[in-house]
Amino acid sequence: MARNRGVDRRWSSSAAAANKCMPTDRRPEPRSAGSRTTRRIPLDWDEDRNFRILAIDGGGIRGIFPAAVLAGLEERYLGGRSIAGYFDLIAGTSTGGIIALGLAAGLTAADLRQLYLERGNEIFPPYGPGLVGRIGRRLNAWRRFLRYSYDHEALARVLREHLGDLKLGAARARLCIPSFEGVHGEVYIFKTPHHPDYHKDLHEPMVKVALATSAAPTYYRPLRDAGYTFVDGGVWANNPVMIALTEALTSFSVERAQLQILSIGCGDNPYSVTGGKIARGGIWHWRDIINGAMRLQSQNALGQACLLIGPERLIRIDLPKKIPKIELDNWRSAVAHLRAPAAAAVASAGDRIASMFLTEPAAPYVMLENIPNRTIQ
Repeated sequence: MARNRGVDRRWSSSAAAANKCMPTDRRPEPRSAGSRTTRRIPLDWDEDRNFRILAIDGGGIRGIFPAAVLAGLEERYLGGRSIAGYFDLIAGTSTGGIIALGLAAGLTAADLRQLYLERGNEIFPPYGPGLVGRIGRRLNAWRRFLRYSYDHEALARVLREHLGDLKLGAARARLCIPSFEGVHGEVYIFKTPHHPDYHKDLHEPMVKVALATSAAPTYYRPLRDAGYTFVDGGVWANNPVMIALTEALTSFSVERAQLQILSIGCGDNPYSVTGGKIARGGIWHWRDIINGAMRLQSQNALGQACLLIGPERLIRIDLPKKIPKIELDNWRSAVAHLRAPAAAAVASAGDRIASMFLTEPAAPYVMLENIPNRTIQ
């Protein structure tokens, strides 16, 4: 698997551990400080060229599915070349953000698929098959009511091995990676410097951005860095399709008819208001409402995107409903059940995807020259 060697000392193992545990007295300005008070000036975009977007949902270890779909497209239509070069903007949340960052760092989707399959058990250690495994998972679920289930260090170690010391400014594709900032209670979107307004994230390590977007509540401790506290972007934008669409329309002189979107989900489960929610209410019976909120956010984002650009210009790929429920940390079940649906999705929708997105590469993304302090360490 292709890897970027080298480790930023700031995000070495000891630094990551200290970041996790040590409080900070410095309270930085909120992300919104200094925001524009006038409409952003869009950059020119060729009126004869479509603007192609890849948006990848969050979903923990179920990220095997979008990684496998993209890898299948690479193998079937691109001769194994990276699919990243065929999109003008990539947005990803949580596990989708990790995939987006990996693609922008030069990894192929096939590399990322193997990372999930071969190293996912280090990030989410399996409990074993059969009754013992089911009991272990049940106990872990109960433990999450009181404490985090996993240490960030396992994920950070794998990320460091593959992203090294690369900064967001060195990305090979335009990126939007959402997180939630808990000190000021604001949304926080990490962006590559693809517009003159964007320079705050130029030197952010890709490893940090990946950890910030994937700090899932109850699974991981929030990531604390430079006075900020980051929580998984899935709490407000598990499906980042509208983030990407808004970014394209406000940063570039593109018309809605020029936009094309490939949106890939990680599966979700129907959310119904039944039983104790209706009869008794209370926090206990509504404890899983975050799952409903995330699912509805995704539905709403997709609906808005279709209204804005037309459903014929958006392709949505997601797990079929018949797939058994897979928890975000169940590596064993994800490996067993997600590769076949990914292959089926490529077989059924691949030709349409290829005709819309893969006929010719996107124009190479080059970081803007007029960004302040642009040198990448």
